[in-house]
Amino acid sequence: MNRPLLFLDVDGPLNPYAAKPERRPDGYTTLRVPRNDAHQDDRGLSSRRPLRVWLNPEHGRSLLQLGFELCWATTWMDDANRWIAPVLGLPELPFVDFGDVLLQERPDGVHWKTGPLVDYAGGRPFAWVDDEQSELDQTYVTAYHQGAGLLHHVNPRIGLRENDFHSLADFARFLETPRTTS
Repeated sequence: MNRPLLFLDVDGPLNPYAAKPERRPDGYTTLRVPRNDAHQDDRGLSSRRPLRVWLNPEHGRSLLQLGFELCWATTWMDDANRWIAPVLGLPELPFVDFGDVLLQERPDGVHWKTGPLVDYAGGRPFAWVDDEQSELDQTYVTAYHQGAGLLHHVNPRIGLRENDFHSLADFARFLETPRTTS
């Protein structure tokens, strides 16, 4: 049997970007990522400061122990393999290519990631870790996804914590439990 998917957002769950900007959370390291839209002057100096990203290197090991197949579900897309995975000690992971729907608001209020994640999963059980989900997303997943789907919200001020890993592990164990029908 295939392991369930774990769709990972970067900003919010792994990078608690909304934490107090002057105080890096304990256990986190700071990564400076050059911005793609920065312009360089004739000396090769960027006109914009690099993006500050806080990552906890312990999260990689914890994620790998959960029993999921990990997959990036982030605006970083494949750039997460270049910048985020090495700091966390993760191998190169598949990613959802959001293509034309990237950051495109939907008129029904469902998050722009939700449909592509359901399509990518193709009926396979999944958990989705993000900081921007709503009840509308859960309703969409329930209506359009044939397998089990856990939408796990993470506070972007604190990022993933021990209780989040416990919830994900519990979901993975639930999926492994044989079901009986009567």
